[in-house]
Amino acid sequence: MTKVIGVTFKDADKIHYFDPKNIDVKVGDKIVAQSERGLELGQVITEPKDTDQIKKNIELKYIERKANSKDLEKYEKNKNEAEEAFDICLEKIKNHGLPMKLIDSEYTLDKKKLLFYFTADGRIDFRELVKDLASVFRTRIELRQIGVRDETKMLGGIGKCGRELCCKTFLRKFEPISIKMAKDQDLSLNPEKISGLCGRLMCCLKYECKSYKRTKKNLPNIGDKVEVDEGVGRVTKLNVVKETVTVNLGNKERVEVLADDIEEKD
Repeated sequence: MTKVIGVTFKDADKIHYFDPKNIDVKVGDKIVAQSERGLELGQVITEPKDTDQIKKNIELKYIERKANSKDLEKYEKNKNEAEEAFDICLEKIKNHGLPMKLIDSEYTLDKKKLLFYFTADGRIDFRELVKDLASVFRTRIELRQIGVRDETKMLGGIGKCGRELCCKTFLRKFEPISIKMAKDQDLSLNPEKISGLCGRLMCCLKYECKSYKRTKKNLPNIGDKVEVDEGVGRVTKLNVVKETVTVNLGNKERVEVLADDIEEKD
């Protein structure tokens, strides 16, 4: 059975699977392989595994080689030249008067392609810009329009929690996030409090949502009549994390008790 390895070409990028052929590689090794962008320097992030352990119907490619010192030097040189190309592209965009925001630029390892990533409110006719850039860099030019979440993933930053953004560090793909997830967790629906740097709902709203929903099934609803050791009253507040409820006993007396210590009344 064929053994495959998982490879990423960018931080927190999706995993691409390759057949290492007879090349001995391990987790952490740098390799050279063909990605959807072209020839790139990647890193092995999974131990070799059988093909039946990964998703079926994927097209397996071979890695070209284990990266050597020349590959690493070329990669660093390409990064520096891509930064210079970024500044030139910015100027060209301004000259063409195009309503687009340039986000990043990169060369493939063999420099057969120069990619520029940008955001824009709608479709952009950048054909003349591509011709202009191709005449300067003498290589294949590719412009890719990305969304605001992809932009934030590329640029990175610090979230409201004080940690580096999840999408930049470990989230390999974006999943749908809904306002209902915030409601299920009794969070403030103030857009400023539940939106990330990208302006969209924070990805972390999904992390504990199932746990909240599962726990709340065993808790009474706000307004339910319950009996506790101190007497009978109405539920005014739930604390899902602590699995406690606050009960109003009347005469401004309130008690917080464990959900297991209450008895619901009709």
